[in-house]
Amino acid sequence: MGFETRANRYTARPMSRSLLRASGVVGAMTLLSRLLGFVREIMLAAAFGAGGGMDAFLIALMIPNFGRRMFAEGAFSQAFVPVFTETKTLQPHEEARALLARVMGTLGAVLSLITVLGCVGAPLLVWLFASGFHSDPDKAGLAAELLRWTFPYLMFISLTSMAGGVLNAYGRFAVPAFTPVILNLCLIASAFIDSGSVQALAWAVFAAGILQFAFQLPTMAGLDLLPLPRWGWRDERVRRIIGLMLPVMVGSSVAQLSLLLNTNLSTHLGDGPVSWLYYANRLMEFPLGIFSIAIGTAILPALSAQHARGDAGQFAGTLDWSLRSMLVIGLPAALGMLVLAGPLVATVYGHGRFGEDDVRMTAYALWAYGLGFMGFSLIKVLTPAFYARQNTRQPVRYAVIGLIVGMSASLALFAAARLWQLPAAHVGLALSTSLTAWVNALLLLWRLRRDGIYQAGAGWGAFALRLLLANVLMAAVVLYLAGPLHWWLTAGAWARGGRVLLVIAAAALVYFGVLAASGMRLQHFRRR
Repeated sequence: MGFETRANRYTARPMSRSLLRASGVVGAMTLLSRLLGFVREIMLAAAFGAGGGMDAFLIALMIPNFGRRMFAEGAFSQAFVPVFTETKTLQPHEEARALLARVMGTLGAVLSLITVLGCVGAPLLVWLFASGFHSDPDKAGLAAELLRWTFPYLMFISLTSMAGGVLNAYGRFAVPAFTPVILNLCLIASAFIDSGSVQALAWAVFAAGILQFAFQLPTMAGLDLLPLPRWGWRDERVRRIIGLMLPVMVGSSVAQLSLLLNTNLSTHLGDGPVSWLYYANRLMEFPLGIFSIAIGTAILPALSAQHARGDAGQFAGTLDWSLRSMLVIGLPAALGMLVLAGPLVATVYGHGRFGEDDVRMTAYALWAYGLGFMGFSLIKVLTPAFYARQNTRQPVRYAVIGLIVGMSASLALFAAARLWQLPAAHVGLALSTSLTAWVNALLLLWRLRRDGIYQAGAGWGAFALRLLLANVLMAAVVLYLAGPLHWWLTAGAWARGGRVLLVIAAAALVYFGVLAASGMRLQHFRRR
């Protein structure tokens, strides 16, 4: 027993270092991808603006992305990786190669057929996803033309996802983690190649799909994992992968339906709304991806371990800590979107063909998304409390309820805007998305409290007062330093960039200074 204990101790250290190193590689590549994605949006806004051409491209990009999120990065990854890893771990290398050959052949054949159908039926897909375009035949035709170039991306990104899952199973993390950067680089390059034609963007997406898949092939070849693809529909393991995929696809599609409805409705509002909503949503997702998702990802292993030990007190304590941490970071981020929306949009996007009206309309949409930012953040933090207890049904149920409420609000606000000819009608669609998030988040919180899973810790009253004081003073400073929107619309790019950094730095100094002066310390957020 003593020898086994020492052996476990010595073998655990390299494994811990390996996991830490792999996490660091993935984290660094993810951050690089997000930063390049941000640069990409800035350059696209400057080069192509927010007119009908950009609307057509965003629809052509959204359709294969819908399949990517539901299929390649959702259902397929979660179904294929466990089965392949089991085969690779328990059976000889040749069996892993054989499974990969059958999955690659079956998946490739099915995706090839879907790609052909998608390209042939591009006008029908545009009608389904952007029915408002058909009041303008030129715009609908452009979207269909672009879709024929972007739709094959679904096939290539699905194969890329399969290759990434294989490499991760063999401990190769750097190449799959870097792969998303290629799409951003291709789109950035397209802005330099031909800044006057959105066709260049569609060509870039097509090229990126091929390059992302090809980028991983040398590493797979080095592992002797490039077998000749074979049709394997009757293989028991292939059928098991398909069986695992179906329920995940249903769950993944729920989150996309609201986006699809709002995008479709926005196509009935003329040129620009599709782009305005897209750019505002990208600004909102930047802090969401960095802070809220990070907290939700970090607490899931801890909550799972505490549930396995039956330690309800620690489980509730970890959840309480995550909520407080999220509020400390999330509230000023949400408030910043509301009080600094115009300057932010003007600084980030207000260049080249992205005119003053585009800045104002995108800022209005950012206000609406800012109202829902805390709802989105709460979902990211509360959902792990269900997954850690292996309860996946209730989050899906509450997501569906939120979706129904949000879609009803979208239709009602859209009808009201069309009936009374309200300006900035796209803002109602963004508001409905925020409403969806809040309904979902509040239902999750209500269920955790009702079941006694989460009980608020001591000190919430004083904590709330500190946050209220800090956020109010921060907002006052931001409003004073930002000044009128007119200055941001007429100033040069460097002047806007310098001033927005000054405003953000002053806001952070005031916010954290007030928290510190009121007695809040970093050690209050350190959990063992």
